[in-house]
Amino acid sequence: MDSGRGAKRRRLSDESDVLRNASISPPPKRFASALKQHAGGSTSEFQDIRMGEGLEMLPDSVINVPSTRSIASPVQLNFIEELPAASNVDTVSLGSILGDPMIKECWLFNYLFDMDFVMDHFDPDTRDLIQVRIVHGSWKREDTNGIGIENAAKRYPNVEIIKAYMPEMYGTHHSKMIVLFRHDDLAQVILLTANFIERDWRMSQAIWKTPLLPLQKKGAFPTTSLLPLGSGPRFKNDLLAYYRGYGSKKLQNLILQLQDYDFGEVRGALIASLPGKKTVQSPDPELDTLWGWPGLKRILSRIPSKTVTPSDPNHQSHIVIQVSSVAAVGEKWLNKTFIPTLSTISDAGVSQKDTKKPKNSIVFPTTDEIRRSVDGYGSGSSIHMKVSTPAQTKQLALLKPMLCHWAGDQRPSVNPASTPRASRSSNPAVAAPIHKAHRHRAAPHIKTYIRFSDLSMNTIDWAIMTSANLSTQAWGAAANTDGEVRICSYEIGVVVWPSLWDDDVDDDDGSGAGEKGKAVIVPVFGKDMPGEDESSGKTVVGWRLPYDLPLVPYREDEKPWCASEPCNEPDWMGRVWPGYGK
Repeated sequence: MDSGRGAKRRRLSDESDVLRNASISPPPKRFASALKQHAGGSTSEFQDIRMGEGLEMLPDSVINVPSTRSIASPVQLNFIEELPAASNVDTVSLGSILGDPMIKECWLFNYLFDMDFVMDHFDPDTRDLIQVRIVHGSWKREDTNGIGIENAAKRYPNVEIIKAYMPEMYGTHHSKMIVLFRHDDLAQVILLTANFIERDWRMSQAIWKTPLLPLQKKGAFPTTSLLPLGSGPRFKNDLLAYYRGYGSKKLQNLILQLQDYDFGEVRGALIASLPGKKTVQSPDPELDTLWGWPGLKRILSRIPSKTVTPSDPNHQSHIVIQVSSVAAVGEKWLNKTFIPTLSTISDAGVSQKDTKKPKNSIVFPTTDEIRRSVDGYGSGSSIHMKVSTPAQTKQLALLKPMLCHWAGDQRPSVNPASTPRASRSSNPAVAAPIHKAHRHRAAPHIKTYIRFSDLSMNTIDWAIMTSANLSTQAWGAAANTDGEVRICSYEIGVVVWPSLWDDDVDDDDGSGAGEKGKAVIVPVFGKDMPGEDESSGKTVVGWRLPYDLPLVPYREDEKPWCASEPCNEPDWMGRVWPGYGK
């Protein structure tokens, strides 16, 4: 971490030298927006200027050639001490989040808590001074998880416990979130996929952070109309609506504080779930935040669609669901509710009938992948898909054609160069170069949903990071005859898509307006920053993938990991698995 901060300081120092040595003459219009971006801390082609030279000294060939702007992935992966350095590039540790001595108040939302583990990650000089709020859903008096949290909190006088009421029997408080308030009057919201227990941080997890949020300028008043989905003010509106959905007076202080902060730099749409029955339609949907799959459907319906050529065989989008648990969802819900929701496209420009149905894949680990993971079978206690009963066996048969390996090292040992073109096109495991995510030994607790633009999987239409697994409890059941959707759990996540960065595209007239449709999101592997793009003038945003591409489908004889089934073959640490809860 220190070397990363040192490199950043050196880079900023180098750029400051450029500014000091630049001419005071007005810069060419080509660089007007670049200077504006630089002032805000953004990366731009201004970095390409040679040290010690003014803007007017750049050759015309440089000025006239549009540049590519690269933006790091909005999601990051977690640091795992047991993995090699190549697997931890650009990763985030819990200590790097909580260990900042500037933190004065911290709100922690989650399902599972190890209080000592959490408190050990705060700065040792300030941990006793930070106001820590723990929000969990184990509210029943006899709940052993809640009792454990309450007893542990007694050792820390600065910790307050807040219980989220769970109206649904099969629901959980599954949202995973951190809200920080700092001594310098900045705030930050962090969404993640990990519980606050030690084992989870040895598994693959994802973290999404807002920028540090400043206080709103004095005299600024909230707008009376909602801004578009994906904008910072809209994210703020929906986040506060989510907190209000708890119906807890103890969350009022959090709501009142965040109301004073400026979310203008946030890019992404909040996707969340609140337990209870929710209506699919409302009289004015723009003024009502919808939860679960109806909320996701509304977001996806507003994402600008790309021009599609139906006759092109490669123009079939590919939706990849990657989760740590698959519940008993049933064929009807999967095929009639959830997959159609993920397949939703904008009504503008492209109609559903003009597009092919997306290909669908589910990334989930096999028993062998759990056996060889960092924690061996211990990781398997957090990963669930039941395959024992007749109903579960039937569901497995439904899912089997979509199932793909978590660890890409299970791919067939075939050399693409020596494979006939026809065979390669029919076998995605050998159809393209292998892109390694370097996470195959860290079992997945991460949850992502991604729509790749086409079968080449080189660009992304939209991407989701969330706490929600593949279940009706998380996303909501199918609508009943009254148009109501029953949701059981609290969940939270974020959706992003390329046009959120369109305004970052360089413009030729210096207006800063950008060119719509020029931003793209690409998968990145082993790092957060995308490489150089051959298409000049684009903004290229990375999305950090935790799994390798191309995907490797299950073989006929392979089954997903089932935590409830015993495994007698020892894992790499020599342990056998008796079965979950046994």
